[in-house]
Amino acid sequence: MNEYLFAFQTSTTHCGFLRAPPLPARPDARFVVAGVPWDGATTNRPGARFGPHEIRRASHMLCDGIHPAYGLSPLTELADCGDLTLPNTSLTGMRAALEPQALQLLRKHHMVWLGGDHSISLSLLRAYRAHSGRPLALLHFDAHCDTWETHFNEPSGHGTWVFEALREGLIDPKRSVQIGIRSSAARETSNYVADRGGLICTGRDLRGLANATQLAPVTAAVRQRLAGTPVYMSFDIDCLDPAYAPGTGTPEPGGLSTAQALTLLEELNDLNFIGMDLCEVAPPYDHAELTSNAASTLVWTYLCGRMAGAPQAA
Repeated sequence: MNEYLFAFQTSTTHCGFLRAPPLPARPDARFVVAGVPWDGATTNRPGARFGPHEIRRASHMLCDGIHPAYGLSPLTELADCGDLTLPNTSLTGMRAALEPQALQLLRKHHMVWLGGDHSISLSLLRAYRAHSGRPLALLHFDAHCDTWETHFNEPSGHGTWVFEALREGLIDPKRSVQIGIRSSAARETSNYVADRGGLICTGRDLRGLANATQLAPVTAAVRQRLAGTPVYMSFDIDCLDPAYAPGTGTPEPGGLSTAQALTLLEELNDLNFIGMDLCEVAPPYDHAELTSNAASTLVWTYLCGRMAGAPQAA
């Protein structure tokens, strides 16, 4: 029997991203979405543990999933394995549980991870580094540099993962790009990636650059850094201005528009992406579902870009 469902209703059979079937029903899916419902390292407003559910629900309004720019849908090659089972109070325990699950999944599928706060990205990079056997290139969208050496006097958290990833050799500093950085931070913190050979395009750098032509110097610089190598993308929704994504733990005025972010993803589609995460959607602070809708559209655009014939991971 058919289910006649709208976005505000919850399907009991196809409740995954874009209503994709569960992974057991499509075990050989090329693309798999997994939720990582953890926000135990949040420093300001908690709630990102509820992000995966709301991103999925918002994606149900994308109907048949056919993208207007790519003219295709990822649905035929997509599955959703649901939310990973994780401890919700211990960062150490969460990482011990997440890393082997992530490694098992990414060995077989091109993964999209729905966070969760940004501390999950360190564990995901550890899994990808173990799988690839070499440091990865990183494309990081964020309002925050996430290169603090401590997390409010704790050794690790959602603001330290880039610092830790560089220290552990998980990512190549010269092939690391940060886009949208604009939060307050000491110079040695905010410029940490650039000081080690990486590229930072700040929120200020992107002001007034609205379309593909205007953003071309940015995309060319990013492509020059990252072309020809496996790239992992981590997208913190607070890269967007709070006008476009109010539902996040640490909003920072002066950010990207949703249109800017989508244009950057579309223009950089030729990069060799091996996976992505989207973090810090906190539904308790969302207004009119702006944040979850933006998040689902960003993930959908990424998946459609992979389907459109981008290079396969090395």
